[in-house]
Amino acid sequence: MHIDSDLRSLHRRALDDVTALLADLSPADLDRPTPCAGWDLRALLAHMVGQNDGFAAAVTDPETTAAAFAPGPPDGWEKSAHALAEALAAAPLDRQVRLAELHPTMRFPLPTVVGIQLIDTVVHGWDVATALGRSYRPDDELLAAAVTITAMIPAEGGRGEPGSAFGPVVTPAPDDEWLGVLAHLGRAA
Repeated sequence: MHIDSDLRSLHRRALDDVTALLADLSPADLDRPTPCAGWDLRALLAHMVGQNDGFAAAVTDPETTAAAFAPGPPDGWEKSAHALAEALAAAPLDRQVRLAELHPTMRFPLPTVVGIQLIDTVVHGWDVATALGRSYRPDDELLAAAVTITAMIPAEGGRGEPGSAFGPVVTPAPDDEWLGVLAHLGRAA
């Protein structure tokens, strides 16, 4: 996947969408199941916080290890989202970032890193909303970015195996672009 556009402001909106979804979260909500197989909301939020923390660290420090992506405290969303947005905003667009969780040595251009995180945030935002019994659909600009990024993600290649980022593609693909993004990433809406 290679992205040339500066998606940082869109990514920030995706982070803000998730923050709004979590605004009135109660401790009892953490036990709710999510569309992510085997994960309740507590585990999903811990994963999301860990991803935010790991990406923020990787953008800032080229020696960041995979351990930086470890699940974080489920109540740490706002702090981690703010740290990630700040790290991305401060980084030059030509920075090459090593995401040790994805590959031990490969470096990715910052716009690609933002795109990876954007699609993760948008789709996990839907997962959070679904777990809370709410609806979530990204705004038109976020949706357009999500459609473009999703089109770069292969439909095959170990999906559904332990540790894979996405489940198998859900078919048939819906007519709606947002539902198509979710289906391509293994979510049945």
